[in-house]
Amino acid sequence: MVGPQRPQFVLFGSSIVQLSCSNGGWGAILSDIYARKADILLRGYYGWNSRRALQVLDKVFPKDAAIQPSLVIVYFGGNDSMGPHSSGLGPHVPLLEYIENMRKIAIHLKGLSDTTRLIFLSCPPVNEIKLRENTSSFFSELIRTNELCRRYSEACIELCQELGVKAVDLWTAFQKRDDWLTACFTDGVHLSADGSKIVVEEILKVLKDAEWTPCLHWKSMPTEFAEDSPYDLVASDGKTTLNPSEWTFHREIQWD
Repeated sequence: MVGPQRPQFVLFGSSIVQLSCSNGGWGAILSDIYARKADILLRGYYGWNSRRALQVLDKVFPKDAAIQPSLVIVYFGGNDSMGPHSSGLGPHVPLLEYIENMRKIAIHLKGLSDTTRLIFLSCPPVNEIKLRENTSSFFSELIRTNELCRRYSEACIELCQELGVKAVDLWTAFQKRDDWLTACFTDGVHLSADGSKIVVEEILKVLKDAEWTPCLHWKSMPTEFAEDSPYDLVASDGKTTLNPSEWTFHREIQWD
């Protein structure tokens, strides 16, 4: 552990999380937005479903930890929603079980501390045509459809409404973009840089609107070591210095 202690934001989920720091991913974008404000911690597991998440929940989020996260962003559903394999193996989880698994995850995380906040991301759509084109001979009976994604997405949103958990409806958010089929994915299911930007935009909307104390929106959070310093770059008047601690001009998008 290095100090000073910053709020911890944990991204917990399957490959959409594990890959979120690659290729302009949403985890990397959040790390940039929250630089000097919060530590973004990645707990992503390629190929996992909600069953496997429950198996490690106490290890990833021990209730007796001295420091608990300020925010946990959870994504499971893409693998759960895959069609069942004839062998009985594979990541498919029946819808009702998925709902109960996500309920258990939410209850556990809400119990970490009085100030631990949650955001669940629902299952995004997929590009079925691109998925079929990219199907590898390593896999058999790989079933991913938009209809299955919709069912699991809606179930996640309904559960969040029941539990009072903030949710991002990715299935709907992606399809607001006319070119989502070609622009939002690298392989038909995993997110491109454009897809990740949608995820970030929706998360920031939730963080800005949530009536949480303290507020976890980046503009409302203090910047670490933000005081003026004589060691900063000297201004054009040759007498004062320029404090760069809040500069954001380097960002491609000026996030709200």
